[in-house]
Amino acid sequence: MRGFDRSEFIARVAKAQSLMGANGIDALLLTTEQSLRYFTGYLTRFWESPSRPWFLIVPQSGDPVAVIPSIGAALMAKTWIADIRTWSAPDLVDDGVSLLAQTLSEVLGQGARIGVPSGHETHLRMPLTDYARLQGLLPQMTFGPDAKIVHQLRLVKSAAEVAKIETACAIAGRAFQRVPEIAAAGVPLERVFRDFQRLCLEEGADWVPYLAGGTGLLGYDDVISPATDAPLQSGAVLMLDTGLVWDGYFCDYDRNYAIGAPSAALKSNWSRLLDATEAGKEAAKVGNTARDVFRAMDAICTGGQGGGDAGRLGHGLGMNLTEWPSFINGDETELVDGMVITLEPGITMPDGSVLVHEDNFVITAHGARQLSPAAPRELWVI
Repeated sequence: MRGFDRSEFIARVAKAQSLMGANGIDALLLTTEQSLRYFTGYLTRFWESPSRPWFLIVPQSGDPVAVIPSIGAALMAKTWIADIRTWSAPDLVDDGVSLLAQTLSEVLGQGARIGVPSGHETHLRMPLTDYARLQGLLPQMTFGPDAKIVHQLRLVKSAAEVAKIETACAIAGRAFQRVPEIAAAGVPLERVFRDFQRLCLEEGADWVPYLAGGTGLLGYDDVISPATDAPLQSGAVLMLDTGLVWDGYFCDYDRNYAIGAPSAALKSNWSRLLDATEAGKEAAKVGNTARDVFRAMDAICTGGQGGGDAGRLGHGLGMNLTEWPSFINGDETELVDGMVITLEPGITMPDGSVLVHEDNFVITAHGARQLSPAAPRELWVI
């Protein structure tokens, strides 16, 4: 099912308001696409344009209030939000700042404490000069961090959110199955990239914001480079890593393919990657920490030396391609039922290249359940 029942948003707001009350925060001021969408269901690609700011006020009591450019009013009116206030944007003199200040004053009154997401993996999507002007217009109000309220809420997914991520995973899985249609020795990597995005769209993706990969005899130089016109070589390995979107939610996993018969080194290290993923899955249970999962995988990938150059061996997943937590030695985030994660172990190959495998899981009371279709135990051969 696309979208969410109204009850989903009412529950999210209620949880936020409970946390606001516990932390002495009178309202949340939200400015980013994912934050607005989380509480409203407002889904549009128009956020690709940086010309206009967008605001949502979530008060400690009552329903959220949208303060948005007039171009977005019709779509916002199709969500559950009833109080929608607009201005004609972009306005080079007053781009919604006065209207936002007026709305905050009306909804909250004087002396309110306003929380703005301020921690890791957050940003303020409005000009700093306008943010300073807003505070100047409301001298009796206090603006500060949101006590990680939005972070805490988005860390744990509802069953409806997990279903959307699992749908995205299934779409990517069907596209990965079709890679032999588009890849072979002699085919330029950039053509494979373009054709793979086409396969994702044919299989049901709404769009493909992220695609990376690489190729080489044993591994690849990195896992984030765009494609080049270099042709695939017989005996090499090909990796494709996609973050496609279905109904606003990402999958994020990769698949590796041998172009012709794989070498013994490639086959043995592929097996190590699957073993590392399985170790991470076993460690990814309620009550353990992100550090525990990292150490379980790293023990197989590096012998416990502390990871490689990638910096982490997986992360959270949801409305963003990457979310909290990070599977690193320093992350003590406790795993709880409903977290959606990626496990992404990597191995340095004898020639200095890397080989990486990634899968998606949801944490449950009974352990981690895989959302991405299982990779073959024997490396795919094209």
